[in-house]
Amino acid sequence: MTTATASQMPPVVALRPIAKAAKTSQPKKITWEEFEARYLVREDKYKYEWVDGLVIKTPREMNQIQSLIWRKFKNLLLLLSNQKGAPMGEFMQEVDTFFGKSHRRPDIAYFSEAQLAAIPTGNQVPQFVIEIISKTDQMALVHLKMQDYRRAEVKVVWHIFPELQEVHVYHGDQMTICRGEKLCSASPVLPDFEMAAQDIFQ
Repeated sequence: MTTATASQMPPVVALRPIAKAAKTSQPKKITWEEFEARYLVREDKYKYEWVDGLVIKTPREMNQIQSLIWRKFKNLLLLLSNQKGAPMGEFMQEVDTFFGKSHRRPDIAYFSEAQLAAIPTGNQVPQFVIEIISKTDQMALVHLKMQDYRRAEVKVVWHIFPELQEVHVYHGDQMTICRGEKLCSASPVLPDFEMAAQDIFQ
């Protein structure tokens, strides 16, 4: 029987331990009290919302064009108020609002005079909400926000697309696209509040 020499022995291969699969970290849920203390008072370039215990962080993008659109709506509402001889409510920017159990900050929300008077006594759900959709908005998040608005029975939602020069007007599950001279309506919340799409962007 022959004995193998060291040079004839098969090389020894060091076995590496199998790497464990990386754990996918789940977003941590926090209470409303924690959110209120840590995020509600932040003044930075982000908008924070609290949905199902999770913090939703999106860029705060109320730029000059968006602020101009807000001003146009305020001026039209003021004109209608003067015509009727009585205040008709107010458009507010990024106001903290609960839609059911979800805390949201709509770009623009309309509150009637009765709602404005009742705000000190509790949360008021606006019946007319406007979102100005920018290039950086993720449509999945936009649709999730729409689900909250529908569950809270918001009657009218406008999605304004400055890049496309068009407005998507939602009445419940019905959506109308407004372009050019077509009028965007806030009926039934504000039956007299309507504006041609092109006037919103000029």
